[in-house]
Amino acid sequence: MSTTTPVAATSPPGPPASITKAERSLAPDIARGFMLLFIALANVPVHLWGMEHDRYNHNTGQSAADHIAYFIEQLLIAERSRPMFAVLYGFGIAIMASRMFARGIEAKGARKILRRRSWWLLAFGFLHSVFLFYGDILAPYGAMGLIALFFVSLSDKSLKRWLWGSIAYVVLIGNAIMAYFFTSTTPPGMDLPPYLSQMVTGAFASPAGVLGIVLTGSFFPLIIAGMMLHRAGWIEHPGDHLPQLKQVFITGMVVNVASSLPVALIGLGAWEPSTGVWIGSVYLTLLGGLYAGIGYICGFALLAHKLRGFGRRGVPGALAAVGERSLTCYLLQSFIMAPLLTAWGFGLGEDLGYLGAFGVAFGTWLITVFVAVALDKAGKRGPFEVLLRRLTYGPKRA
Repeated sequence: MSTTTPVAATSPPGPPASITKAERSLAPDIARGFMLLFIALANVPVHLWGMEHDRYNHNTGQSAADHIAYFIEQLLIAERSRPMFAVLYGFGIAIMASRMFARGIEAKGARKILRRRSWWLLAFGFLHSVFLFYGDILAPYGAMGLIALFFVSLSDKSLKRWLWGSIAYVVLIGNAIMAYFFTSTTPPGMDLPPYLSQMVTGAFASPAGVLGIVLTGSFFPLIIAGMMLHRAGWIEHPGDHLPQLKQVFITGMVVNVASSLPVALIGLGAWEPSTGVWIGSVYLTLLGGLYAGIGYICGFALLAHKLRGFGRRGVPGALAAVGERSLTCYLLQSFIMAPLLTAWGFGLGEDLGYLGAFGVAFGTWLITVFVAVALDKAGKRGPFEVLLRRLTYGPKRA
């Protein structure tokens, strides 16, 4: 792998222009499109209400079909979407930094621009958490982006050292803390009107989530891995790295299933371990999810290579359209699911089983696909991508 280093500029260059469709690589956009389906499926249970919880914080009163659907989601998707997001987030930071370096922007200037972008992601995430969905991921990743700026101009050798150091921290400390809090008793609801309760919960959950993610460092190895994948060219040029991609994908899927099977069996109702064993099972899922997230990304890169003949047409083009507008499509999921399902909205999530909830999530994702394709055909970017770019670079380069 070659190290990306800043290039001296003869005159202060402006911010980089938007990447055109012809300049974009298909694989990362397809990966983002699929990732958003994973996110919708993982997030939808949070919007359900009106049901009691068992000792494992699962909704009670589920049918056999609901248990099977939940088993599959826990086996293949739960705690996998966030690692995927982290890998692609690091990959995106690396791309933006390398493009600025190539235009002569020094490392200090690139970090300033990326820092501003991260602060705005924090703001977006806080508003999203307060007004729609307290399980927001934008704010935590914005905070981690602020710290990840340290890595953008490091050499490959230094980056690898930080990768192994962060892995050690997560394995020994970070994931143990996360597993403990994931298995904590669900706090009682507040005696407030439903939407006011959502706002108060979101206002506390956003900074708490930021603090928790930063202190546990859970996704720093994946952000660094995303940067390294960019430098190696695995995602942008999958045809040049097919053996490596296949190896990571296959081993990633083995780790994926093996690490999540205990938690999935609990979700199925086939196993009722003690609290200590349950915490250990969640720890195993979180740990395996780190590698499984990378495995999924490599799998999507292989898929993009296989579908390269289609270009940005048909199903690959639709997925890529979502990936190009991932911020807009992520927020659109909340604009649809939260008012539709929650007690403060239409309330359709009351006593809704897991199978029905996953159906709503899949339907919501399909709506975002149609919206993204319509925007793509009209030659328009996502409105939240435009807004974030305007806030980051100023109106002249939005």
